[in-house]
Amino acid sequence: QVQLVESGGGLVQAGGSLRLSCAASGRTFLSLSFSNYAMGWFRQAPGKEREFVASISRGGYNTVYADSVRGRFTMSKDDAKNTVYLQMNSLKPEDTAVYYCAARWRVVPSVPNEADYWGQGTQVTVSS
Repeated sequence: QVQLVESGGGLVQAGGSLRLSCAASGRTFLSLSFSNYAMGWFRQAPGKEREFVASISRGGYNTVYADSVRGRFTMSKDDAKNTVYLQMNSLKPEDTAVYYCAARWRVVPSVPNEADYWGQGTQVTVSS
């Protein structure tokens, strides 16, 4: 029993900021410890494939970003709260998509098929 719930999406003007959250719950995360999971954020725009945005190691020490968001987005992990965050600054219209968080046992998910669990997604819309 695993649940990932994203929140924080919405409509924002270009140049604005949003902070996404992804809270993990369920027996799997409780019994195996959220700290053993590496996490990722992916996004999917209409008519496009789901793409990698950012990832964080299970200890929270190492982060990787897609070229398109590096320098604007920051991912963090709070094991005490079983939550990961994605701070998005200087948003652009091309950032518009449904954003999904993903969990993977011990190893960061770099592509969608590497994820063990997915959230339901949260819509981010950036107007020009």
